[in-house]
Amino acid sequence: MNDELMQAVYAMLIAFIVNVILCPVIIPILHKMKFGQPIREEGPKSHMKKQGTPTMGGVMILISLVIASLFFVWGYTDAMVVLLITVCYGIVGFIDDYIKVVRKHNEGLKPLQKIIFQLIVTVLFYLYIRIGNLGTDIYVPFTHGMTIDLGILYAPFLFFVMVGTVNSVNLTDGLDGLASGVTVLVTVFFLFIAGASGHLGLVPLCGAVAGSLLGFLVFNSHPAKVFMGDTGSLALGGFVASVAVITKMPIILVIVGFIYVCESLSVIIQVTYFKMTHGKRIFKMAPIHHHFELSGMPGIKVVQLFWIVTAVMCLVGFMAARNLF
Repeated sequence: MNDELMQAVYAMLIAFIVNVILCPVIIPILHKMKFGQPIREEGPKSHMKKQGTPTMGGVMILISLVIASLFFVWGYTDAMVVLLITVCYGIVGFIDDYIKVVRKHNEGLKPLQKIIFQLIVTVLFYLYIRIGNLGTDIYVPFTHGMTIDLGILYAPFLFFVMVGTVNSVNLTDGLDGLASGVTVLVTVFFLFIAGASGHLGLVPLCGAVAGSLLGFLVFNSHPAKVFMGDTGSLALGGFVASVAVITKMPIILVIVGFIYVCESLSVIIQVTYFKMTHGKRIFKMAPIHHHFELSGMPGIKVVQLFWIVTAVMCLVGFMAARNLF
């Protein structure tokens, strides 16, 4: 485990350095090409000043994490598959960003199209799990290593976890540094879980993702000079979900990814209540980070609060998986 931890440190540093070098080069290019972030008119008025901020920064996240991880993950099938799934989800996000930013269609891929692409990637992941005979059992938190075998329910459960997580991370990406900061903490959590559960190839891969996000945060934190776009958020969602599945910790992902869950639930609750009451709302705006903004909390404070909540929930996650340590 010590060797893998050092590899994670090296991967983290490499990814960080690559991203810190890439961003100052690529951001001006995105500016010149007018690959600016479209801002929804119905969103908070304070966001309108972000109109035109370069997006598709997820490309830099993917490049840096791939470069860093490839030094260390050769020979680890699980890690290579997770890396592939991450890139595939990133490609889906890139297509969505391209339609929105380059083709100037604000909605990007239609919801059904996006779900179909995500399902295709998830099917590939499911086939690997079945062919690799990785099992259909998952870990039960706060037990002494108890697992439950989902059997025939594993397939729909996997699709729910993967697609749900990917879109939840996408919803979280709404404030400067929010999704990237939250996901750094979740990734570091799974770095230690991967090592403790014997999935040693995932340790440096998690390090590469964390380092890439830290490098990206230099330019994505308030005031953001670049946004990750769907390229980044879908890739990160695919990464987090696939690592949780490989380590058999999808239930614990609900704990450490508490912010992701809240973001998704706020949208589901808002839309459902709006339809049931013919126009009434529970939140001032969904996802819930916008509700806090419109309630008077500065965006940077919302981001800091969500980071703190995630850090605390990661500690709870370690308690939930204490039998591994």
